[in-house]
Amino acid sequence: MRRSAERLTVRAALARCRLAICPRALLALGMLFVLATPAAGQQGRLEPSDDAATDPSWIAFKSRLLDALARRDRQFVLSVLDPNVRNGPGAKRGVAEFRRQWDLDGKDSALWRELPAALFLGGAYAKPAKGATEYCVPYVAVRWPQGVDRFTHGAITAKDALVKSAPSAAAPTLQALSYDIVRVLDWELPDESKDSPQKWVKIEVSAGAGFVPEEQIRSAAEHRACFSKAGGTWKMTALAAGE
Repeated sequence: MRRSAERLTVRAALARCRLAICPRALLALGMLFVLATPAAGQQGRLEPSDDAATDPSWIAFKSRLLDALARRDRQFVLSVLDPNVRNGPGAKRGVAEFRRQWDLDGKDSALWRELPAALFLGGAYAKPAKGATEYCVPYVAVRWPQGVDRFTHGAITAKDALVKSAPSAAAPTLQALSYDIVRVLDWELPDESKDSPQKWVKIEVSAGAGFVPEEQIRSAAEHRACFSKAGGTWKMTALAAGE
């Protein structure tokens, strides 16, 4: 799946950014801590959230946006962007940067896959450091628990996700997880069958290592989209990773 490569690229870029801004002494101490700390498997649960599910204006807007994304309607997407849309830490704000960053004029922008994936998971309200309260999707980044490393863990986003003993739907099932936070050992592995496009994420579970489909787990470090409503009109105020 193309989305796997895009997600992996996002994670790699975020890791480089995090390394770039950390003082070398602190980074070295952090690495020693990671190496010295025993690996942990499940780190609690992150229940799904959809705070705006009862807001008719959001439901209507979300439906129109998803329809536009399915049709790859660039003009509609541009029309719902806040003029000062946030494009990520260190990136310029604004529509021009959004358009450049997502290669919106290209033939196959990653936006058409990344944004629907976030919208389908539901969201939560968040208060940025400055400005009004926003509604952000997916809920994973907003509700991520303190003390759990968002770069080394992921949240299962499905109920009764089957953990396989190998990266294959035909492999034996080790256990089922529902909305658990787990340590990730490898963010992208191919299916055992060369004919299958399915990608898998290797995670740590009580039985050792297991595998879940990539679409059933989400990193809090991945892109999240935020929206605000003014005068009855919704606008996208951010589509960024690592905020």
